Amino acid sequence: MKKVLFATTALIATAGMAAAEVKISGYGRFGLDWNEANDVTGNLDNTDATNITSRFRLTFDASTETDGGVTVGGRIRAQAENRDGAQGAANWSSPQFHVAYGGLRVNVGNIWGAIDSAPGLYLNTTSVGTGIDGMGFNSLAIKGAGFDTFTSAGVGRGGIEAIYSAGGFTGHVSYSKQNGTAGTSTDANGEERTAIMLNYAFGDYFVTGAYQASDNGPLITKGGVAVNANDDIMFFAAGADFGQFGATLQYAETERADSVTLAGEAEIGAASTLIGWVNSADIDDTVLAADQSVNDGTSFGINYEYDLGGGVTFVAGYVNTAADDNDNSVQAGLHFSF
Repeated sequence: MKKVLFATTALIATAGMAAAEVKISGYGRFGLDWNEANDVTGNLDNTDATNITSRFRLTFDASTETDGGVTVGGRIRAQAENRDGAQGAANWSSPQFHVAYGGLRVNVGNIWGAIDSAPGLYLNTTSVGTGIDGMGFNSLAIKGAGFDTFTSAGVGRGGIEAIYSAGGFTGHVSYSKQNGTAGTSTDANGEERTAIMLNYAFGDYFVTGAYQASDNGPLITKGGVAVNANDDIMFFAAGADFGQFGATLQYAETERADSVTLAGEAEIGAASTLIGWVNSADIDDTVLAADQSVNDGTSFGINYEYDLGGGVTFVAGYVNTAADDNDNSVQAGLHFSF
């Protein structure tokens, strides 16, 4: 699926100072969301199964280059959204700064996260999930655990990460620590996450492995013992592009569940793309029921996109989750990037 990026660039040059570059990019998406789970008797906040889902995002990137060829820059993001009939507040992200030279880039602040950057973790769609807004991202093999990602929701997590790419190899190491947010860690020191991701692409194929360790994170009871819910996350993926067709297989283990996802992609004609996926989750029966947030069983979904040109895409999706009841949802709408 071709995506068009329109960037506004300002070049500022003065004596003794390298040229600076500022870019503004983003996207908008809007459509209808039919979610069976919303149509529940007694749900006074939202009794209508059909709602509008929307988001508008602006990303601001600025960078400059030293006389020695080192790039220094930063990113900040603003967005507002409406989902399931509830209008979300407009948010500014905390900033991300970077220093880059050759194949090495170091990010500081609102980092991307090694696991979140793993190829094969998300679908190759406009929402990187199903439908207009991801529809719960049930296609992800990682179940019931948290990992670092760049967020527009205020402070987020502060961290540092290094990404190195050479040829078909990419290595990514990240570290973060959450301070001053009640209820997110087990002690005053805050949760610490350390993650690593290794990816190798050869021809039309790729293989990825990732792992996260966590200290002082939220606890769950497993086998009668308190364990960190975000510790020992393992993720593996492999994929191939066969021209008109593509496929990805991912597997993950967390403290709550093991999970496998198989996704297939087909280009239909010159402008249409169809992606289908199926996920099977096997919950850990030794996790205390009150601490188990993963549904055992099979979920599946299908996503259709039609490129209208000019950065505009029609998107439609359907998801059936592993929940026993109220597990169907459908979305359709438009996504445009600039």
